[in-house]
Amino acid sequence: MAAVGALTLGLSLATATSASADTDADPREGLTAGLHDAGQAASNIALLSAQQKTAPFTTNSDLAFTGDHAIAGNYFGFQIYDISDPAAPTLSGTFVCPGGQGDVSVAGNLLFMSVESGPGRLDCGTTTVPATDPQTFRGVRVFDITDLTNPVQVAAVQTCRGSHTHTVVEDPDDTENVYVYVSGTAGVRTTTTAVDGGCINVPGNTVESQLDAEGNPVPSARFLVEVIKVPLAAPQDAAVVNKARLFTDATTGSSAGLWPGGSHGEGLQSTSATDACHDITAYPEIGLAAGACEGNGILIDISDPVNPVRLDAVTDPRFAYWHSATFNNDGTKVVFTDEWGGGSSARCRAQDPQNWGANAIFDIVDGKLEFRSYYKMPAIQTAQENCVAHNGSLIPVPGRDIMVQAWYQGGLSVFDFTDSSNPVEIAYFDRGPNDATRLVTGGYWSTYWYNGNVYGNEIGRGFDSLALQPSEFLSANEIAAAGEYRLAAFNAQAQPKYGHAPSFAVVRSFVDQAERGGALSGGALSEVRKHIDKAEKLVGNPADASAIVAQLDNAARKSGAAADSALVEAITALAGTLD
Repeated sequence: MAAVGALTLGLSLATATSASADTDADPREGLTAGLHDAGQAASNIALLSAQQKTAPFTTNSDLAFTGDHAIAGNYFGFQIYDISDPAAPTLSGTFVCPGGQGDVSVAGNLLFMSVESGPGRLDCGTTTVPATDPQTFRGVRVFDITDLTNPVQVAAVQTCRGSHTHTVVEDPDDTENVYVYVSGTAGVRTTTTAVDGGCINVPGNTVESQLDAEGNPVPSARFLVEVIKVPLAAPQDAAVVNKARLFTDATTGSSAGLWPGGSHGEGLQSTSATDACHDITAYPEIGLAAGACEGNGILIDISDPVNPVRLDAVTDPRFAYWHSATFNNDGTKVVFTDEWGGGSSARCRAQDPQNWGANAIFDIVDGKLEFRSYYKMPAIQTAQENCVAHNGSLIPVPGRDIMVQAWYQGGLSVFDFTDSSNPVEIAYFDRGPNDATRLVTGGYWSTYWYNGNVYGNEIGRGFDSLALQPSEFLSANEIAAAGEYRLAAFNAQAQPKYGHAPSFAVVRSFVDQAERGGALSGGALSEVRKHIDKAEKLVGNPADASAIVAQLDNAARKSGAAADSALVEAITALAGTLD
């Protein structure tokens, strides 16, 4: 068997603490079934709006955001929602263009869309044509969305395996281009003439299978990630500029150098072979990406985005299919997801292990991935509900690592992984099954935080908006501070590094965290809050600037925290804006 880097045994399971753990029965269990009238359960988050998808759109998929709009991918194209009022989103546009799950991303005035299957056509037609027809398209579409209500396709980059997903990479040192990492998981298109040089499929997943008789690597269209370069001034010239073989065996040069597929042993999972990445999450500001690559999780150096380089690879005997990845904001942790059952199976039943179909949380230590714990949505779901880990994003709460995540018909779960060995659920929203007697695939494909709210694309029902609610796990100040961080656009697979401008909400967030952690209590806590309140009341009168700073200085001193603590640093930063 090929070497796969550190083999993560994952023998310890961090039992997920639930926000409803103090009751015997989880309110998510036993909800009544229905498409638009199913029972609901929520803890510390409120459903604001549920927009039903419209004909002819079928299965909802991933989400991207730009300005005051959410772009909801769908197997039949995409829908555009105006979310300027998060409590009442409105459908402002639709675009029919089928071709697989239709994952979408944005960069400036460009929209990218994955196309992997029929009836993918260059002209966005709705009928399938033969694989050899010139209209057949598999790859990444590029649209100009200067007028968001009238997208114009300006490029269509063909690839040998199409594009199941893709990742937009904006290089901080290159303002003239964006790059798209293409993850194609379909079979190789060996009969197509649309791809320059053609497409070669070499069967087999072992090191030896991808070597010729002389021991030289063979150029299979598998075991690679295509890199598309998109000139912003001329997006019509988008083209593949590299076929990055991120799974290569260092000794032989074989492109099939990672997990070859198969069982990890009795009582453990059978894991897919690593011949593609399902999803890659890029974090350009720290020069890293994390690839969830079917049989492995990999850490990638993207400091040169055209030439990504694998730094580390791990596998896990309790993972069936490495699906997606999310960094924490510091870039010191990665949450990988396992899509056990492929997203269409019930995997959250009472008999299903809590460390199968779950998240695996890793710390990044000296450029290597070190396993810390598993996290799985803790409520038992029925055999009529497809349920497994799926897509989510960070919630930008100062000083904490918090993620909102979709679990298909397991609903959404918000969990804190600041302590990567002890993840804790802090909020959830769930509906009952689509159908009471049979499994009808549905639930949340994606749930993401964007500019103050959570948005979810529900596979069969539509587009939801939700709002976090204050609780013992998350204060009103922390929610307010997270909402102060604003983006012009957001793709979950292209993580930005968030930072908070100095504010009273940020300061109070750290005070609340100090209280929750036991570092501040009693009279000291009251004094700190009193001085912060007095300082805020004086804001608005320039003559009171010195008095405001004095009150904040008093708050810092009364906190008893070290000068380099997050609380004192937040107070000092706020005082600096008022001095």
